[in-house]
Amino acid sequence: MHTPILHALTEAVAAGRPDAGAEFWARVESVGAPLVEPDPADPGQCLVTFVWRDDPAAPAADVLTLLHTFTDRDRHAGDLTPHLMRRVPGTDVWAITHRLPVELRASYQFFVGTGPREQTLRTDRVGWLGVLDAAVPDPYNHAPTLAARDGRNPASVLALPAAPAQPWVRRRPGIPRGARVDTTVDGRRVSVLLPPGGGQQPYRVAVLLDGEVWGSVLAVGDTLDNLHAEGRIPPTVALLVDTMGRDRRMADLTCSEPFVDWLADVLLPWAGGRHGASGDPAHTVIAGQSAGGLTAAFAALHRPDRFGNVLSQSGSFWWPDPDEGNDGPEWLTRRFAAVDALPIRLHLEVGLLEWMLVAENRRLRDVLLARGYPLTYTEFAGGHDYACWRGGLAGGLVELLSAGH
Repeated sequence: MHTPILHALTEAVAAGRPDAGAEFWARVESVGAPLVEPDPADPGQCLVTFVWRDDPAAPAADVLTLLHTFTDRDRHAGDLTPHLMRRVPGTDVWAITHRLPVELRASYQFFVGTGPREQTLRTDRVGWLGVLDAAVPDPYNHAPTLAARDGRNPASVLALPAAPAQPWVRRRPGIPRGARVDTTVDGRRVSVLLPPGGGQQPYRVAVLLDGEVWGSVLAVGDTLDNLHAEGRIPPTVALLVDTMGRDRRMADLTCSEPFVDWLADVLLPWAGGRHGASGDPAHTVIAGQSAGGLTAAFAALHRPDRFGNVLSQSGSFWWPDPDEGNDGPEWLTRRFAAVDALPIRLHLEVGLLEWMLVAENRRLRDVLLARGYPLTYTEFAGGHDYACWRGGLAGGLVELLSAGH
């Protein structure tokens, strides 16, 4: 797809202008990347051109754009070729253009391939992990990057013109900051984020699953400090619960009664005695993403005496797989359908690009509404992506922890 910007570059090169490439990169440095143009055929879409500048000392054989969820979906389908960038002849410009919804927010990276194309396009787990390990952010994107875990490089963030605002995710100077306490509770790592300046106890409580990501990688304490500074939430203590490794995460975050009972009967009483956390379920939120979103909803179903508020983002409500010797998928949805409404509130959101989750989240929504649960349900233009979730987490906490509740 040749957008007006790329068309102008191609024409300038064809006309023999020696400064065409330099002028192009000067423009990119000025306006930032990717390059966003309106789609003349559809005002609900943008033409988004991702660009990579070739290094003459180490020229690329191929460049792959990793646009979160878009590329993942094609990888699952076994074909990454739609994400190969093309070099503009006669220049050092690699480019690819996607037609994307104007509300989209997504993280992205580039993988620079120097070997055979078939190696770059591998979609098996080992090959894909190698791509993810080597992928890098966009050096021309002016927005702050999204930090990564597992030693990987950060990602750049694309936010198109109508993407929902995320006013609370960045650290602000000059506002009070809450203390962070890293500790171990009954053998599990937990980070405690206290409200700035204290305040009247008991504090409201937010239990965040996958806590090591929110605490050490994404610095959610900055978000909470901003929300406190604006008075968006009452004084709240956040309990960031470490998953303690991949295997333990899969065991704990698939509707595990022992894990939820540990949260309810060990962690929350400990936080009450040590840090002034409320024991009122109406003042307690449990929040999670993906399998954590599944488990957050399960926690309130299993222990409504301790968890009165659910913040589920992109919940894996398909669980379990039908080949696991069970009675079929969407177990939790069927559980909610089978019991009378409990005294809990729920905030669910899912990305419209999450092809494996949208239908399942909608079915749970319909069951909850039919049962009469207080529910907020949102579908956002994005994918299975912390670039989206960090904004949704802030908004969900405001809704569920607000002083009027």
